Amino acid sequence: MTINWFPGHMHKAQKDIRALLPEVDLVIEVLDARLPYSSQNPLLAKIRGHKPTIQLLNKADLADAEVTGQWLQAFAQVNQARAYAVSQSEPAVMKQIPDWCRAMFPEREVNKKPIQVLIMGVPNAGKSTVINVIAERGIATTGDEAAVTKRQQRIKLPKNVILHDTPGVLWPRFDNQYSAHRLAIAGSIKSSVVDMADLAHFLTAFLVAHYPEAIHERFQISLDDQFDASDEMAVYELMEEMAKARHFVKAGNQADMERFYRQLITEFRQGQLGRISLETPAMQTAEVAEVEQMLAEKAAKKEARKARFKNKQR
Repeated sequence: MTINWFPGHMHKAQKDIRALLPEVDLVIEVLDARLPYSSQNPLLAKIRGHKPTIQLLNKADLADAEVTGQWLQAFAQVNQARAYAVSQSEPAVMKQIPDWCRAMFPEREVNKKPIQVLIMGVPNAGKSTVINVIAERGIATTGDEAAVTKRQQRIKLPKNVILHDTPGVLWPRFDNQYSAHRLAIAGSIKSSVVDMADLAHFLTAFLVAHYPEAIHERFQISLDDQFDASDEMAVYELMEEMAKARHFVKAGNQADMERFYRQLITEFRQGQLGRISLETPAMQTAEVAEVEQMLAEKAAKKEARKARFKNKQR
């Protein structure tokens, strides 16, 4: 299933962000630590340009700690932004965010001018939770569904920092459908526009390939070393076994797959499958090259069609 989701309020939010950017000193981009590549919005990156940026790899307590370390190292090598791993389970670390902002503008210690900060990110990356922790009060609405925040807010934080909250924004077309599936699994795309069976299959195949121990520990199912995660029928049969292990069974001892699909995705989002990262820097490198090749081939075919059309008109 091809996934795309860009409702009207996101288009408006993108325009509002573009209008607000000249007024702010710094951008905070909240990423999902389990998918730091896929949760980087290329549209927002283009809009913000060279504006000083802090990237927060949020929900780090749900991600594979070793992989998060790889991401922080990768960001340090290629990004002008400063990247930090944060999570709701360590509020003391989150509360350092105003200090991190001030450290980027030491001259403000003298002139006492407030630091204007724009916080942005994809839906459900945990932006509202970050705001509530550092503001030490319930200002932003939180939830497990995408697009909870739908309007801008202006929030005064400690350390003379003014935070401008914006709705979560995606982009109009996902050229990388791996990223689209990861975003949907993480809850950044509204569940009503995706196929839960497709997401559950994607996630199960990923677990087989990268975290087979999670399947063993959560479902008491041991996988053969030769299990092929690319074999769609084998993955589906495994999901049936996983469903029955949970006693998700209908009449005739048939696995209740619809219930299982929803439950598997929910357990991933809540960290009940263990600390899992859905992508690595090496995966990003490979997928960027794959997408570039795909787009180049599409462009070549388009040009070839144009040429054929022109020749017919002669």
